[in-house]
Amino acid sequence: MEPKKNPKADLNRRSMLFFQLGMILMLLITWQAIEYKSYDRSAIDTGLVDVGDELEEDIPITDNITPPPPPPPPPAAPEVIEVVEDEEEIEETIIESTETNQEEEIVEIEEIEEEVEEEIADVPFAVIENVPVFPGCENAGNNNAKKKCMSDKIAAFVNKKFNTELAGDLGLEGRQRISVQFKIDKSGNVVNVRARAPHPKLEQEAVKVVKALPKMIPGKQRGRSVGVLYSLPILFQVMD
Repeated sequence: MEPKKNPKADLNRRSMLFFQLGMILMLLITWQAIEYKSYDRSAIDTGLVDVGDELEEDIPITDNITPPPPPPPPPAAPEVIEVVEDEEEIEETIIESTETNQEEEIVEIEEIEEEVEEEIADVPFAVIENVPVFPGCENAGNNNAKKKCMSDKIAAFVNKKFNTELAGDLGLEGRQRISVQFKIDKSGNVVNVRARAPHPKLEQEAVKVVKALPKMIPGKQRGRSVGVLYSLPILFQVMD
C-alpha cells in the first residue's frame, strides 16, 4: 500500500525555501545600495591645467643696438702719370683679338716630325772619306796624301818616344812586335788605346806613348765628324 504525502508538511518546506530566497535578494539589494555613491561633477578634477594666468608674464623689451658703421676705406693712392714730351715717340702695343671669326678659315698646322740624326759608327782609317789631319799635314794634298803624312808622323813620334831598351831589361831577345789599336774621336782626341805585346811592361809602354799623340782634326764621313779606328804595329829588334 502506497503511503500518502501530507500536504501541510510539503507547504512548510516550500515556505522555508521562499524565505531563504527572499533573504538573499534583500542582502543583494542592500549591498548594491551601499556600493552606489553619487559624486558632484563640479568637484571632479579632469586633469586640465589652466595656464592662462601663468602665460601672462611680463616680457622685457630690449632696445635693438645698431652696430657702429665700418670705418671708411683709406683713400686710394694717387695715380702717377708720367708726362712724356712730344718729341719722344711711344711705341703702342697692339693686342690682337684671339677670337676666331666664323668667316675666317681655320688652317690646320701639320705636325713637323723632328729628324733624328743618324748615329754613324766608327770608321776604319783605311776607308774613311776624309782622313783625320795630323798636325803638320794640313797642306799635304788630297786624302791619300794626308793618310800617308799621318802614318809617317805617327811612326816617327812612336820611334822617338818608345823605350826600346825596355825589352832588353826584361830579358827579351830578337824581334819584338807590339800591336796597338786606338780611336781618334769626333773631337780629334786619341782614346781607347789597347796594346798586345810579349810582356805587360811593353804593353804599358806602348799605351803611354800612343796616348801622348797630339790632338788632330777629326775625320769625316758624309760630311759629319766620326770616330776613326787606327791600327799601329810597333816593330823593333833587341840587340845582344
